[in-house]
Amino acid sequence: MMARILVVDDDEIMRTLLRKFLESDGHQVDEALDGEQAVRCYRENSFDIVITDIFMPEQDGFELIMELKMSFPKIKIIAISGGGQKLDKRLALRVTKMLGTVQQLEKPFTQEQILEAVHRLL
Repeated sequence: MMARILVVDDDEIMRTLLRKFLESDGHQVDEALDGEQAVRCYRENSFDIVITDIFMPEQDGFELIMELKMSFPKIKIIAISGGGQKLDKRLALRVTKMLGTVQQLEKPFTQEQILEAVHRLL
């Protein structure tokens, strides 16, 4: 099933990699550099899934998830986080579960892992 997916990450290499993975599976991909841009993009378009990095400058992934969940309660989100971040990973997992994020992946992840998470949400 083809989905329209919004990828949110301040890292251009990660956005490009996710786009490549998702487009190879037949999905349509839009990109945003941060949470603020992602909210604007989501309000202007409709997406089946949002894939967001947790740790970003400006508006981070936690703030983005909270804002999107308040406005769009049924939104499907995959949160990705990098290894070696200062925030306790258990805390990150608890917060994303509390916010209702369906999936969480830790970098580095494989193409199979991200596609499996997308298919589960669809």
